[in-house]
Amino acid sequence: MSSRLRRLVVDGREFTWSGRILQVAGERDCHRCVRLRIWGAGRNSRALQADLLSRAVLPWGCATDSEYPHPADVRKVIEYALSRGWDPVPAGGTFFLSEAEHGSAFESDRFLLTDRLRDAAAPDPTTRVLRAFDE
Repeated sequence: MSSRLRRLVVDGREFTWSGRILQVAGERDCHRCVRLRIWGAGRNSRALQADLLSRAVLPWGCATDSEYPHPADVRKVIEYALSRGWDPVPAGGTFFLSEAEHGSAFESDRFLLTDRLRDAAAPDPTTRVLRAFDE
């Protein structure tokens, strides 16, 4: 199945992005996660990757979670990454927005950053989602 590429203009620059829906296991539940990939100068340019963990607290976990990034969510990710040094122009490579490095500074009403897709030892997503829900 091919992923659908979407376009978004931020500060006069066109970005192309796609989101892949995945699941991430927590100690007590599974959670919806969307792997966001963004390019600012064509598909061969330096990509931005952010694994977005849904903040939704639902009785059936990822089975009923339908969160998916809206253009406003993607804009927040782009603006945050640009402010943290992502240069989308060079060819090749990937700039990761990791939970370990950016999780406490990145703010979104609907998503958290997670490293659990790339690192099974990353913090438990269930604990983080419940903590975010209580705030």
